[in-house]
Formats: sequence, structure tokens, C-alpha cells
Amino acid sequence: MSLSTLAQAALQAFDNVVAASGDFRVRPGQHLMAEQVARTFADVTLGKLEDEDAEPVRSIAVIQAGTGVGKSLAYCAPAIALALSRNTRVLISTATVALQEQLVNKDLPLLAAQMPQPFRFALAKGRGRYVCKLKLNRLAGGTPEDDDLFPDEEPEPAARFSAHLTTEARLQFYAGMARDLASGAWGGDRDTLAAPPEAELWGPVAADARSCTGKHCPVFSECTYYDRRKELVGAQVIVANHDLLLSSLGSRLLPDLDNCLLVLDEGHHLPATALEQFACTMDLSRTNWVDKLATRVVRIGGLLAVSEVADVYRLSSQLKQTLLDLSRLVMDLYGEQLNAPKGAWGPARARLPQGQLPAALDEPLRLLLVTAESYLACVSAVAKALRAEIRDKPEEARRLSTLYAQIGMLAPRLEDVVSTAQLLLHDAGPQDGPATERSVPAAKWFTCEVVGDFIVVKAHASPILPGATLRSHLWSVVRGAVVTSATLTSCGQFDFFLRESGLQGDPAAVTLEVSSPFDFAAQGRFITSETAADPKDAAGFNADVARSLIRDLREVRHGALALFTSREQLRVAVEALPGELRDVVLVQTELPRAVLLARHRERVEAGGVSIIFGMQSFGEGLDLPGQLCESVFIAKLPFAPPDDPVGEARAEWLRAVGRDPFSELVVPATAIRLAQWAGRAIRTETDRAFVYCYDRRLTRTSYGKRLMQGLPPFTVVRHDARGREVAPT
Repeated sequence: MSLSTLAQAALQAFDNVVAASGDFRVRPGQHLMAEQVARTFADVTLGKLEDEDAEPVRSIAVIQAGTGVGKSLAYCAPAIALALSRNTRVLISTATVALQEQLVNKDLPLLAAQMPQPFRFALAKGRGRYVCKLKLNRLAGGTPEDDDLFPDEEPEPAARFSAHLTTEARLQFYAGMARDLASGAWGGDRDTLAAPPEAELWGPVAADARSCTGKHCPVFSECTYYDRRKELVGAQVIVANHDLLLSSLGSRLLPDLDNCLLVLDEGHHLPATALEQFACTMDLSRTNWVDKLATRVVRIGGLLAVSEVADVYRLSSQLKQTLLDLSRLVMDLYGEQLNAPKGAWGPARARLPQGQLPAALDEPLRLLLVTAESYLACVSAVAKALRAEIRDKPEEARRLSTLYAQIGMLAPRLEDVVSTAQLLLHDAGPQDGPATERSVPAAKWFTCEVVGDFIVVKAHASPILPGATLRSHLWSVVRGAVVTSATLTSCGQFDFFLRESGLQGDPAAVTLEVSSPFDFAAQGRFITSETAADPKDAAGFNADVARSLIRDLREVRHGALALFTSREQLRVAVEALPGELRDVVLVQTELPRAVLLARHRERVEAGGVSIIFGMQSFGEGLDLPGQLCESVFIAKLPFAPPDDPVGEARAEWLRAVGRDPFSELVVPATAIRLAQWAGRAIRTETDRAFVYCYDRRLTRTSYGKRLMQGLPPFTVVRHDARGREVAPT
């Protein structure tokens, strides 16, 4: 298919940038990807349609670009050229901070210097990544007029703050943060702190939409968050992340998705992010906030003559009692499960089979929802009146903004009650998707854990099909998008990702696989090393792997990476190491990630041997080219069985409709993870590396052969349990 004039111009812009770059190299795959990006974005219909009955032209490309393709340039150059010519913007969303920083600090500045038409770019982060100066000043000591604004404010019970921090230590922490902010030593961005604080320390001072009065705030002119938002207004290219993208749908923080060009890099993370974003939780047992919110709403509503507050105390009393009743009912029904010891997943939990609520919980939950919705309506009425008062009385902005923040600090908990109760009472999933996705139950479960002196019971609910969620919330408003990653195929096919992402069957979606420029067969050897013990025999298998690993680690001459699927497996391997090997091994659980990687580089660059022992998080996004990683050792196939509540609920539903969750979910997800792990070995055209896998299921099972199909085309060598090469069968 020939390119349109717009697409040709965009592709020419890419070619010009490549030719102008100092390290010009012909990469056919990169050019092919840039051509598809130009084609995808050239003809989509953007903005409001003149004919309201007309259907907009949509176009979505799903592009797997192997390691070394140079996908950032392949999508940035043509997308930006098209955005400038069409007077629109490019929104790039990533999954990791590392890629965001690479784009903003390296790739986009280089591109801006090479493209003939100037453009501006900016980094978009969620409001909660920035400090609220009004909250910080109060917690750090504040000013005299603040003293009577929070008369009912007390520390949250049940160890809201880190147990190891005293009240004095917390005050000193906030005071130091306030001094650094005032002096300019710190700009207000959580990510730029030398040591980012734990969530329970950061939460009380984080900016939050519900407690923010925007331009009416007395410290608005000094607000870091709004300073950063100003940068977004004039930017033609905005770099965000998947969490922010999904949480901002329908807001005005990011460009409208029907009027911009969207790039989703690291797109294989999108389905999991969607499930996390649309899950809900409410605390059934800690209810002090209910009375506290009521006191604030009545007091502030009374000052503003808001009639709705007349019913607040009755509603708050009813809400608190219903939450506690539900907590007791849950323990009566599921006490045996919820009193179990804390497991690897987290707190003890009880999941509702098929998402079916027991009859005993139905009426209390309906009462809870009605009460919470009525209570929230009262809170909203007071908040609305406050906003009007702030607008009309700028001379009282400080006092009124602090009152607004008082309500906003607690209102999110009430909103959580409403959203969780709604999903718990919802019997079926989306009704508009494919027939196979209709009447899908939500995952519903309860958890129980001891926090300080409290037994904390929580209720949770979540969708189980990320594809249906994304189709409903994201793809329904997107006109033009490119989804890309090095691992979008599973077992050699796009089917799994298309289904998970909600693009399966979408007539606007096309797929393209762009091979890596690396010669994997010449540059790498994939060694399947057998163990005597079956992987299902955890103790025997771990011991066998440790012995085989020690044998093969002795061959390492520079840098290497060993990846483990459990802490127990890692522990066994570390304890089995002889002294001379233990001296060169760096263990993930013993050092901060940045310190460990820096030490690894120092050792290798000094001519020594350094081997990283890491868990699953080290299997993705770790870039160790050349001698830094000449061997990758995979202790066991990285299966992630669906044993979390959402995964369990989804597997249960699949079995109920006659489908196999192992084949449909577990194997494809493992294939992507295994390809990521193996991908740590070859990072440049000159790398030479070995990949070892000690799990015999890779060669002895039918699904193992499927997993092998998803790997780069290494030269495959088979070893027996003694490490001797076995002739191919």
C-alpha cells in the first residue's frame, strides 16, 4: 500500500534525522517501523467532526521491535513531524521511570536539535509525585494562623507512619523538607529527593486533587505541580506513563486522546496497569475517619450555611455502624481463612468463588452504598460551596483553602467506599464486548492482617479482563495510536497481547514484527541444561540447580547475571557458593539496586569478575552491554501461576466456560517473561553471550517447545545433568 503525502513527508523527516546523526547506520527494521508509524498517524481523523453522524478514521499499530532496532527514534521522528504539520501533539506513555528519563533527558533533546522545525517537550507526572506546600508547612510547624484550622486533626491510628519513626523524627523530616523547598535546594518533586520517602511519610504532604483549590490556593504561585503543568501547555510532545494515562482519562491534565497522536512504549505492561488502575479497596474496620470527616463537613458547612449538612451526623453514624457490621460478618463467614498466617502473596485472604456474594452480605452492602452515596453528596455540596467562597473572597483564600484541604484529605476514603461497594454488588462484567466476555464476574475478596494494635479487615474488587477494561475506557476514545515493545508476541504470535490489550478484533488495529538487527545465532548460544530432579520437587530441584550453577559460574570471565524465581531458590544458591565464587557474587536482596549495579560495573571495568544474583525484577529493563553481561543463567522457567485473587478469579471463569487457563494465560505470559530474561544477554551488535536455562521442561514438554518459539533465534545447545553437550534429537 502506497503512503499518503503526509506519511511520505513524515518518513522523509525520519530519514533526514537518521542521515544527520553522527552514528549513521542503515537499520532496515528501524526504517520499516518508522514507515508504519507514519502510515498509522497520517490519515486518522483528529478532533471534532464537522458531520456529527460521520465515523472518524481510526488507526492503531501494534509493533514488536526487537532489541537494537532503535524504536524511540522510529516512532518519535515521524510522529513529531506529523504532529507539527497537523497542528496537534504527541503523547508518549511508558511503563518505567527509566524510559521516561531517557526520552526527556537524551532522545528528545537530540531529536530537537536535528529536526528543522523546533518543538518543545515536557515530562508529565501525577499530582501525587509533587509536594503540597500548604500541607508541608502545617506538618513542619506551619504559621500561627494555621493553629486553629485543624483542631480535630489527630494521627491516624494503627501505625499510619513507619513504626521506626517517632513523632519527633517525623517533625524533623518534614521540617528539613520544608527548609530545602524554601531554599531552592529541592524543587518539590518526590523523585528528585536523595532518598525518596516511604508512602506513609510522603502521603500526608503529597499534592492531591481532592484537597487542592488550584489558583485559589494562597501558595499557588509557589506550587511545583502547577509550575510543571504550565510546561505541558506549550509542549508539542508530552512524556507520561501508563498509570497517569489511565488515571487521567476524562480529565484535562493530558491532551484529549481523540485529538493527539498516542505512542504506548513498553506496551506489554498496559494490561496489568489497567487491572491495577480499576481495582477498588475499602477498609471495613478502621472507621475513625468517618466521624472526623463528619465533624469537618458540619463545621465548615455551618460556616457557609449549606443546608445539606443537617443530615451528615446521621449518615456518618449509619455508615460507621454498617462498616463495622460488615467487618464482623466477614470474620464470621471467612474467619478460618482470614486468620491464616500471612502468605507470600500478602495478608490472609478469602476470595468469593465466581464473584458471588453470600446472601448475608448483600443487604448490608446495599445499605452501605446508599448511605455512602448520600454522605458523599453532602460532602460534595460543602466542597462546591467552599470553591465558590474561595472564588468570591480572595482575601480569605488561605483560610478557606485550608478548610477545603481538610475535607479533601478524607473524602477519598468515602469515594473508595462507594466505588468498592458498587463493584462488589455488580454481578456481571462488560455487556458491550465480544460474546465471550459478557457476564464476566468481577474478582471479589477480603483480607485480614494485624497492623499495630488493630485487626484490619478490607474488602476488594477488581475487573478480571484487562482487554475489556481497556476497550471500554481507552480504545473507545483513541483515534491514532502506536503500541510498541520488544516483547509483544508470545510463542511467536500477537494473539495473547491483542486479547489482553483489548485490540483483538478491532478493525483499526494492525500488527508488525520488526526483527532485531542482531545476529543471535552467531552472537549467542542458548544452553538448555538438564537437572536430575523434577522442577516440581522444589528442594531437590533447587539443590540440583545450585550444583549446576556453581559448575557453570566457574566459566564466567567478566560479567554475568543469574535470575531466580523465588527467594528460597536464591537463598539455596547463595549458601551453596564456595568462597571464591561468593566473593564475586552481588545479591539483589543485600544491596540497593543502584549501589549493586554501580559496584558490578566497577568490578568488570577493573578487569575482574562480577556476577549478579537477582530476582524477577532484574529480568527486565536491565541494560548491561558487552562484558557487563556475557552470560545469563535462568534457574527456572519464570512461571507466574494465577494465584493472586484476580488471576484466580480469571482462571476460575475460564475453566467455567470450557477454556484452559494454563494454556491461555500462564504459558503466553511465561513466554514473554522468558524472552525478556534471555534478552538481557545480547544488547549490541558486538555482544557475545551465553544463556543457560536449567529447567528441563523447556525441552521435554509441548508447552516448552511453544516457549522456545518466542525466544530470539539463538544457536541452541543441549546439556545433560553433568554439563556435557548432547547431540540434538
